[in-house]
Amino acid sequence: MKPVDPKRPMDALGDSLDNQILVRLKNGMEIRGKLKAFDIHINLVLEEAEFEDGEVSKKFNRMFIRGDMVLFIS
Repeated sequence: MKPVDPKRPMDALGDSLDNQILVRLKNGMEIRGKLKAFDIHINLVLEEAEFEDGEVSKKFNRMFIRGDMVLFIS
């Protein structure tokens, strides 16, 4: 993994395109999926996204996540 230039934090997301990521939302929900697109507001498009709601796992072919709900991305 190459180091991230602190002056260009969006490059870290760019390096994650087409890879599996974990997104934690402000409401505590965690979503895993393949990052397909993002913008300067951290709006995200995930494919093959999934999360657990209680004991039930939910899957989506494509999901849009609004950037103001994102707590962190790993």
